[in-house]
Amino acid sequence: MKSLVASLAMIAAASALAQAPATAPAPPPPPARGPSLDLALEAAHTAVDNCNARQQKVSVSVVDSAGVLKALLASDGAHARGVASSTSKAVTALTFNSVTAALGEKAKTDPALAARIAANPAFNARGGGVTISVGGTVIGAIGVGGARGSDIDEACAVAGLAQVQSRLQ
Repeated sequence: MKSLVASLAMIAAASALAQAPATAPAPPPPPARGPSLDLALEAAHTAVDNCNARQQKVSVSVVDSAGVLKALLASDGAHARGVASSTSKAVTALTFNSVTAALGEKAKTDPALAARIAANPAFNARGGGVTISVGGTVIGAIGVGGARGSDIDEACAVAGLAQVQSRLQ
């Protein structure tokens, strides 16, 4: 009899829970600041076009201030290594708030920085990653990878950013 009463009590409790009003889900966090999708795509297209004019097959990644990938373009004939490189350069520039070429140079004389970069396989401190800023606030980054020379990657990233910089908010 005790077990029957206990079972009925559990059923009643479960029924009461099922009928209780559901709590509202927590609101989603606000989106990270970054270039709009249209501007991210335009910057990426410009960077690809700039490198194509130099006969370079590259990939371009644009991330917002949270490191979320907003755009990824690969020119025809680009290698998978360039895709990974472009994304890691954008993330590295964003993480360290620095152009990756300058970061790589600084790491040559700063063992702590070099160790921090080497410890994370998602980081790439070769040229080609550039931060995207508005009013002194970093809102994202653009990375280019796959050209024959990281100086070319960086020039293409800078060209992509220059195309949209005045319209960023």
